[in-house]
Amino acid sequence: MPGIGSFVKSVLHGSHSELNPPETCVKPKMQDLLKADDIKKALDTFKAPDSFDHKKFFELVGLKAMSAENVKKVFKVLDVDASGFIEEDELKFVLKGFCKDGRDLTDKETKAFLAAADKDGDGKIGID
Repeated sequence: MPGIGSFVKSVLHGSHSELNPPETCVKPKMQDLLKADDIKKALDTFKAPDSFDHKKFFELVGLKAMSAENVKKVFKVLDVDASGFIEEDELKFVLKGFCKDGRDLTDKETKAFLAAADKDGDGKIGID
């Protein structure tokens, strides 16, 4: 089933980059994967409601420079219920997965993100 893995691969590619040590804004599992400064910049960029652009956000947080294995690790952090999918209710809170201070996505942003990433129309995003 196509999902976020293929979606992310189509948007992002590159090699693994150096990672910064943990900082306060990063959830414990994210701290080993992404730079706190990159996350902060991305969250600041999309602070206003209805300003979220998933492609730009992924680029700003450094997913473009990550290996496919680490992209899967990020996916697993965002898959709060560990179902193997990111459903609409989890997607609404995706920014909090990067930082506890992240805002909730608006319904409009959530639906647009889901529509872009849900390649098979089942209402959820899979890892592959």
